[in-house]
Amino acid sequence: MRDQELKVQTTCPYCGVGCGVDISGTPDDVAPVAGMKTHPANFGRLCVKGSALHNTLGPDDRLLHPTLNGCQTSWDVALNLVADKIRQVISTHGPDAVAFYGSGQLLTEDYYVANKLMKGFIGSANMDTNSRLCMASAVASYKRSIGSDTVPGCYEDLEQTDLLVLTGSNAAWAHPILFQRMTAAKKARPEMKVVVIDPRKTATCDLADLHLPIKPGSDTTLFNALLTYLHQQDALDNEFIANCSENIEAALEAASGAARDFAELAAITDVPEQDLETFFTWFKDTPKTVSFYSQGVNQSVDGTDKANSIVNLHLATGRIGKPGACPFSITGQPNAMGGREVGGLANQLAAHMDFSPADRDRVRRFWNSPAVAEKPGLKAVDLFSEVKSGKIKFLWVMSTNPLVSMPDADDVKEAMKHCELVVVSDCMANTDTTAAAHVLLPAASWGEKNGTVTNSERRISRQRGFLPSPGEARPDWWIISQVAQRMGYEEEFSYDHPSQIFDEHARLSSFENNGSRDFDLSGLVGMSQDQYDALAPIQWPVNEEYPEGRARFYDDGRFYTASQKAKFIPVSAEAPVRKESISSDTLNMNTGRVRDHWHTMTRTAKAAVLARHIAEPYADFHPEDAMRLGIRDNKLVRIFNDRGQIVVRAQVRTDQAQRKGEVFVPMHWTSRYASQARMGALINKDNDPISGQPALKMSDVQAEAYPTQWEGFLLTARDLGPLDTDYWVYNVTDSAHMYEISGQNDPVEFMASIRNKFAANKWLMFSDPANLHYRLCLIEDNKLQAVLFVHKDYDFSSRQWLIDTFAQDELSMQDRRAILAGRPLGKQEDKGAIICSCFQVGENSIKEAIAGGCGSAEELGKSLKCGTNCGSCIPELKSLIAKYQPAEAVE
Repeated sequence: MRDQELKVQTTCPYCGVGCGVDISGTPDDVAPVAGMKTHPANFGRLCVKGSALHNTLGPDDRLLHPTLNGCQTSWDVALNLVADKIRQVISTHGPDAVAFYGSGQLLTEDYYVANKLMKGFIGSANMDTNSRLCMASAVASYKRSIGSDTVPGCYEDLEQTDLLVLTGSNAAWAHPILFQRMTAAKKARPEMKVVVIDPRKTATCDLADLHLPIKPGSDTTLFNALLTYLHQQDALDNEFIANCSENIEAALEAASGAARDFAELAAITDVPEQDLETFFTWFKDTPKTVSFYSQGVNQSVDGTDKANSIVNLHLATGRIGKPGACPFSITGQPNAMGGREVGGLANQLAAHMDFSPADRDRVRRFWNSPAVAEKPGLKAVDLFSEVKSGKIKFLWVMSTNPLVSMPDADDVKEAMKHCELVVVSDCMANTDTTAAAHVLLPAASWGEKNGTVTNSERRISRQRGFLPSPGEARPDWWIISQVAQRMGYEEEFSYDHPSQIFDEHARLSSFENNGSRDFDLSGLVGMSQDQYDALAPIQWPVNEEYPEGRARFYDDGRFYTASQKAKFIPVSAEAPVRKESISSDTLNMNTGRVRDHWHTMTRTAKAAVLARHIAEPYADFHPEDAMRLGIRDNKLVRIFNDRGQIVVRAQVRTDQAQRKGEVFVPMHWTSRYASQARMGALINKDNDPISGQPALKMSDVQAEAYPTQWEGFLLTARDLGPLDTDYWVYNVTDSAHMYEISGQNDPVEFMASIRNKFAANKWLMFSDPANLHYRLCLIEDNKLQAVLFVHKDYDFSSRQWLIDTFAQDELSMQDRRAILAGRPLGKQEDKGAIICSCFQVGENSIKEAIAGGCGSAEELGKSLKCGTNCGSCIPELKSLIAKYQPAEAVE
């Protein structure tokens, strides 16, 4: 019944924190979501992305029906075609000519079925995932040192530690709920020390007692030097080393060449000697230390070694498996961990098994499969290279957008053209990758899917459906199982409900385990469908020894290596080798997330509230680089190399947030949302030789001003698609579709192209051709249908008043005059750029409150509510206070 009352607990589909979400309302009118107060990951907190989930549930842009070469077809036709093609390719070219590419957005049950089909029945390990871009180096380092892909600690350690070291992680934006927990812990215990190691001064530095803005690529040198220092200071845990580890001598020898003293280390890392010495002293003197690391470590040509240099420090000091002490690799995606549990990476088998003869035989017998893959498959970069070479004849991409996220993304786009059949199963119709597919299969999305995910602290949570899938969309596990059945494996893939898949997954985890493997769900075997539906969040392992789950591993000193001892990994610190020809104008491009968007924006771009904080793709420049290259703040810039180019908005950072010689570009914008902003097209294919993870943080680029004849701003009542101009960026508001626009073309011709998209011709216009100033609006039934501003050189940074005017049901004469004047008139409020997305508080309002005496984030929160919900804007509030606080208040 469509009017039934909803009361559902589910899990957020964004980052790896794994927050619980309460759903209420009705299927036709889902209420604003709330954080689940009983979920151990978030205890009721939600970031701004999670808080806006109910705004992303509409059918806009959904893939609703199977299609073949752009034409709608039936499920039977599409599934039979996919199954027949896989069989034909295997028969003609062998199983290794087939490849799957999955996603950390898949549920564990979806992942399990895909892995089982690929590695157990097709007989190839060519199934990789976008987790290769995120977590592969962390996985490889854990397996080398502690014998298994096991995060040792839990979120409570972030609160119980006395020294929190955040490395290559902008947790304030990428994992905001954990950042809130860190912030609360620091407030409760001011003596707790926080160190941030990051080339950029990010929002996370707001929490830091010490920020080390290291030169990119010098991380391993820093950690090796710290290991040597601890050894020299007799600060190692010799008892732990003797009883629980091996190979310390080799690791110390390798580390000893990092730097002779603090002066040499300062020269290598570009960090002041005093700050390095402070960090080393704190680390030496603080037994309860957590190293919290993410993509800044993983996405490197030596990401595995970097991570092992961190793990070595914790092993050397015995800081693992203890409350407040562990090396904590934070997962990027909601189910990257669950995907690894079932073998989602090409170098894994299910249930944390590998390709040893014993593991292969065990999995084959359990699955009753014809032939388990004999060797690891192709990792992501190599996989798409083999698609281009023609060796991969069939490619199935599931719930991800590699034509944006992969390095050298234009080459991946070209590779798709060389594949005999490209299948994409996705919930969204309009992505760069769906445009390259022959067959599109409509998948269920968050709110419709039913299964489990595993977060960064190994906690399994239920993702429950509460809406019917639109059109003919189906769960991923169903789609994959249907293909398998059509290939002749009806009995082995005869699932009717995800609970059956989870039970098989749990049984495989315990099959011939007997404590030999870390991943063990034997305590969850045999659940009924009702028990599965009611499953509460729980950390694995769940077995006879740990029936309620296990918070920490290795507190018993037992590791999952052959000797049951942890292994120190000798790591040599080497400066990154720049393979490409460079000039004095070459910059290093770094990439990452923004606060309010996620991955390639297919979900977050549907929520108007999330577009207001950062509406355009941008690039951060150091002032000296900008001056040298003729780049102006808030103007367009072209960033390019031999692989491609992007055109984005320049931000010249005067707050020491951006290192000289480097540029930062966000990862999110796609061809759906911007004319030229796919930063993946610029990234080289360099990757870690052990993990295969691409070096997304380091690519050589050049930059120059991108001159245009005019700039503008367009609001319309409907989506107009790509626009006929050099630069456009698309967003939505609560009541309109919004474009940032600019061009080198004739503005009059461009305006004509926009007017031609509307049948009505009753446009009001202010025109000043001599100065290239035009303001147009289309009004029907006293309501705005379109507003177009075109100016030669105009600052459009404040336009919230115009967005608010567009939302009005009726226009007053003052509204019409304000539009043609290009500014708010009378009592119209101009909030300015939105800083607090949760409560829509703009910079102008914050500036006024600061002038009125608000001198802290807390006082601004009491006055305007900003920063009192998710807290993600608090670092920006503090920056605005520093910028606008009256001089007498500072004194």
